[in-house]
Amino acid sequence: MILPNTDLHLITVQLEDLRPTQITVGYREVEVKRAHWTSLDKKGRASAIDSHWFPAVLGPKERYYVVDHHHLGLAWLKEGVQTARVTVLKDLSWLEPLLFWRMMEHNQWVHPFDSTGNRRDFDDLPKQLSGLADDPYRSLAGELRTAGGFAKDTTPFSEFLWADYLRVKVPEAHVRKDFDKALADALAHAHEPDARYLPGWSGVVPPAAAPVKASAKGSTKGSGKRKNA
Repeated sequence: MILPNTDLHLITVQLEDLRPTQITVGYREVEVKRAHWTSLDKKGRASAIDSHWFPAVLGPKERYYVVDHHHLGLAWLKEGVQTARVTVLKDLSWLEPLLFWRMMEHNQWVHPFDSTGNRRDFDDLPKQLSGLADDPYRSLAGELRTAGGFAKDTTPFSEFLWADYLRVKVPEAHVRKDFDKALADALAHAHEPDARYLPGWSGVVPPAAAPVKASAKGSTKGSGKRKNA
């Protein structure tokens, strides 16, 4: 999310202090962002930090819970970046933790699912971006979108929904050992009708079954015979 910061109230915070709102990322995507960072000169890096901001919710104990750009944040952290720009979407710092997390979930600002696609407790969310675990299927979903497998969508955590779909379609051995083969498999499944519930799906809806015509057997229409009164 890159926007000019002239109309935003941006806060500079320590990158290591940001709290994630998900458990996993795709490490492959993180490495791509790290490579891009290392390709920038000093001016380019300063511009990147100034133009990329992290949307966050202010939570209990005045902590910033980021709701997007986890991959970028982790990449920067691994590259030694110390600070980042944050904009607060909502101040929920006055809520008790139970109500805070209910509101986070209500607004689709949290995704407490692990690398196997199973839901976990909110307490299992990492305390720092450096604690984010790798979900190789999240990497596969990201590459699938880049390859045109599905369209970019504003649905929160849409790549994770695709990752869960791909878990049952593409063998894990391919994802871990032959990513190109896994991507080819994913592309083959991306436009299938059973994926049409997913955000950004760009396949063809199967035609509805033709209605069964009523049998003409026993019909008196046009027979000229008169029914009994």
